[in-house]
Amino acid sequence: MTRCDWVTDDPLYIKYHDTEWGRPVYDGRRLFECLCLEGFQSGLSWIVILRKRAGFRAAFAQFDPDVLATWGDDQIEQLVKNPQIVRHRGKISAVIQNAQAWQNIERTQGFANFIWSHVDHRPIVNNWKTIGEVPAQTDLSRTLAKALKQKGFKFCGPTTVYAFMQATGLVNDHVITCPNHPDNHITP
Repeated sequence: MTRCDWVTDDPLYIKYHDTEWGRPVYDGRRLFECLCLEGFQSGLSWIVILRKRAGFRAAFAQFDPDVLATWGDDQIEQLVKNPQIVRHRGKISAVIQNAQAWQNIERTQGFANFIWSHVDHRPIVNNWKTIGEVPAQTDLSRTLAKALKQKGFKFCGPTTVYAFMQATGLVNDHVITCPNHPDNHITP
């Protein structure tokens, strides 16, 4: 059995693939963090985000939405100068706006419940033979992206949302030859 072929020989990438990617996340705050990081990844390689993840967590108060929702221009200016993160003003501002949107969803229905309701609270398991078969976005990611935008989220287009769905296990896109595909019942 071989891992998904997007995984390089970088130990950080291997660990991420083997222990995180495609595993269901049911915690609303962790889902929020993953969605924010996927937004930062847009236009970049995921390994860039993985290498900076500790810096992101430190800079963004461990992605605590209740803290981030209170931030404003002063914090944005500090973050734009922080070399430990991707310094994109629009994406930084979006995290703060997304924290406020997260609070509204959390208060009314629970963020994890809102996210998981889009897959009937069960991971979708795909049976791709190669990573080349995996789509960049789907009708479902377009629907969830639209729902997030209607709730006030930014930097969550359908491609970003599909990557988020894969990362958090809403969709399991491990190829069928990967030990992490559910039919293989093996983890490396």
